[in-house]
Amino acid sequence: MAKKVSAKARAAARKQRDKWKTKRWFTIRAPRHPHNFKRIGETLGESEDHIIGRVYEMTQQEFDGNFSKMQVVLRFRVSECVGQDALTTFIGHYHQDDHIRRQVRRYRGKVDDVVDVVTADGYLVRMKPLIITQQRVQTSVKQDMRTRTREIIIGQASKSTYADLQNSLLDGSLEEAIEKGVKSIYPVRSVVVKKSQLLQEGAVASFGPTLDDIHADEQRAAAELKAKKAAALAAAMAEEDAEQAAAEDEAGEPEVEEAEAVQESTVEAEQEPVEEAVVEAPAEVESAEAAADYESMTVGELKELLKAAGKPVSGKKSDLIARLNE
Repeated sequence: MAKKVSAKARAAARKQRDKWKTKRWFTIRAPRHPHNFKRIGETLGESEDHIIGRVYEMTQQEFDGNFSKMQVVLRFRVSECVGQDALTTFIGHYHQDDHIRRQVRRYRGKVDDVVDVVTADGYLVRMKPLIITQQRVQTSVKQDMRTRTREIIIGQASKSTYADLQNSLLDGSLEEAIEKGVKSIYPVRSVVVKKSQLLQEGAVASFGPTLDDIHADEQRAAAELKAKKAAALAAAMAEEDAEQAAAEDEAGEPEVEEAEAVQESTVEAEQEPVEEAVVEAPAEVESAEAAADYESMTVGELKELLKAAGKPVSGKKSDLIARLNE
């Protein structure tokens, strides 16, 4: 038996707020330095309080277009909301597990470590380097490679700001420095910093373009793109109109030729009877002159002409002249 719903419950259900209608889109932006508030994504939330603290992940290929770093995942955490913009902090990166597993093979050596460094502007960062050697190596060699790697990472991070450290991680310069330092100990196949993690924030950099400058640049770029699209569309329409006009001209030429041919045939048809009249007129004149000569001749002369033509000679003079005119 179905449970009956009271009128009060139905009224309360109608008055219940639709949470989806209250949500709005926020634009996720990379940190001000060194990425200049780059637009990296969008997220949906009811208010700013629901957005702050969210972690947004994306591959480095999506971030800067570097196809060789498609296995690297960058992590950003929303730290502040300004209007519809969600400003983030770079909190680290990691290599995808399947890529790491493909690097480790039988008869290869694996050297990894965990290094905590403090940057020049007070950021505490944990980094996990991974070195793959060409062949298996002894434990003592691995320890020497770890020590050299730790020295390189700590030395470079202590002289760099957090923004510079981000750049060295993304462009691979830190990994190149590690490889250059450890290859004298033993030949290596690959060197990567497989993971980094921000443990504590330091001094926030205040230089670089402001958010208003970024908005103005984006509006200017959108206007230029719109103008380029309009110009391209107008050029395409003009080209299409020119092609259509050329096609109409080509289709009109045969019609003109046909009209000229019809006109010429009409003129020839009109001229033909005149020529025939001109040709036939002398024959009629000659027949009239011959008839006049026959009238002046005698019957005997007419009979002689008939005999010469092989025609009958009987009958009256008019009959003889008629036979001669046939």
